[in-house]
Amino acid sequence: MLPGSRDKERRLPWICKLACRRHVAMLLLILVSSVAVFLSCFSILSRDYDVPPGSEMNLRFSDHVRHVMNSATSTPEMLWYPSVTDEDENKVDSPPVSLLDTQFPERSHNMTLNHTSFHQHYDIPMEHPCEHFSFPPPPSDRKRTGPRPCPVCYVPVEYAVAVMPTFPSPSPLLKSLSYVSDEYLLPNDSNEGSFFGGQPSLQQRNESYDISEMMTVHCGFVRGDKPGHGTGFDMDDEDLLEMEQCHGVVVASAIFGNYDIIQEPKSISDFSKRSACFYMFVDEETEAYIKNTSTLDNTKRVGLWRLVVVRNLPYTDARRNGKIPKLLLHRIFPNARFSIWIDGKLELVVDPYQILERFLWRANATFAISKHYKRFDVFEEAEANKAAGKYDNASIDYQIDFYKGEGLSHYTEDKLPISSDVPEGCVIIREHTPITNLFTCLWFNEVDRFTSRDQLSFSTVRDKIMSKVDWSINMFMDCERRNFVVQAYHRDLLELRNLPASFSYPPPRSLSDGQSSKSTPDVHHNGAGRASPLRKPPVKRGRDKKSGSKRHRPRPLISRDFGAT
Repeated sequence: MLPGSRDKERRLPWICKLACRRHVAMLLLILVSSVAVFLSCFSILSRDYDVPPGSEMNLRFSDHVRHVMNSATSTPEMLWYPSVTDEDENKVDSPPVSLLDTQFPERSHNMTLNHTSFHQHYDIPMEHPCEHFSFPPPPSDRKRTGPRPCPVCYVPVEYAVAVMPTFPSPSPLLKSLSYVSDEYLLPNDSNEGSFFGGQPSLQQRNESYDISEMMTVHCGFVRGDKPGHGTGFDMDDEDLLEMEQCHGVVVASAIFGNYDIIQEPKSISDFSKRSACFYMFVDEETEAYIKNTSTLDNTKRVGLWRLVVVRNLPYTDARRNGKIPKLLLHRIFPNARFSIWIDGKLELVVDPYQILERFLWRANATFAISKHYKRFDVFEEAEANKAAGKYDNASIDYQIDFYKGEGLSHYTEDKLPISSDVPEGCVIIREHTPITNLFTCLWFNEVDRFTSRDQLSFSTVRDKIMSKVDWSINMFMDCERRNFVVQAYHRDLLELRNLPASFSYPPPRSLSDGQSSKSTPDVHHNGAGRASPLRKPPVKRGRDKKSGSKRHRPRPLISRDFGAT
């Protein structure tokens, strides 16, 4: 026996006796449990509770962002175009004006700001601040189900502004996009859609997907000399002139039919307050309500929002009118580079430059939208819309049958890396390039031709364009979207909740005033005349369920409908 073996034999009974003591056993149990919990958390560290297992969770960094990190030794002002003089602006080959200089609405008031002062004390780190960010494990409370926010790693505002792309992103194949204008448009019952959209025929619709370097497509605002002036969805000349001064980032929203309460953005940096444009589009009914409930001075501002009153609305359905600024911001803001659209019921709680960096620039994308937290298949989304009374069933069935005739199929994993066919479309983040402008134009045309449920037409337009050019959309997780916008209740529900304490109903309208715009949806698909739908109580969901039921009986699917596909 080796020396020391006898000592080991003596220690063994002592160790066993010690381990049998209660407090030592508890310590060992706690230690083992801690190790087990750690391993369990580590195994689900990259799993999101808002999407099925296996979804992508890794951060992607664009070549542009990596280039900025590699160029961290350069001075911040070197990341921007140099400012040019008035003489240089007349030269064809001269570089554009400094991006920061062009982003300030105050330029219309002869105000300037030296952009270098904003960055002179900020050093760009060699490594991206979110390089090692990973999602935490899901909450332990499994009884709490449904959609909810998840953590998102944002860079400081200074970093986001510093990595803003200097040059516009390339547009695959399509380089120049113009829009159909017809001052003397005549009604044509054989075509679907509205006067505002130009009533493109099926042949024109299909030709708009033949992407080439130079294209002309229908994109709303068909009549009049410029969008918002004699076109329907009309705005004052003063407002149009001011919107033309927005050259950088636009944050936009809309409330029609007095359907929502204005949500003031929070956590917005002073730089964004000075440089980004915040616009809220309202109709006259909503404007009257705002004047009676809040302070609206001669600058037409409510907090950060600059209010623009829209007149001569092309649709009687408030939701459908809201699709115009939602999808056609590039027509209303012709000089803007980037835009963030949020629905009127949402409250923005993260700086717009941080949002753009996270979902566009970091991902090397020009269009970003969140996918639905639960549904990935258009057919399931259509059935959910019918069950919830979002629209009349006949119109939804007609639209889905039409898309089936064009080849629409159920979503499967064969479509990967496309992760969903159904967006949660209340937020749209985009760069205004020719290809993204084409996408939103054609998406709007589908909304104008069929139902206003834009989730149903999204994947059809996306897939048609992606089949022709090398372009994709960043569909991020809906829990990430819920991180930077907070959803509020619609105004009627808020008023009903406070009814006993603070709310009294306004006097009823006379019959001559007609139906309220928010409860008289204008749905169409067969070019039939407009019908007055049944009015539903405001407390019920699905206001569009009875919309246009008389004028939306689906026609038999004849060869005319599909012959040109």
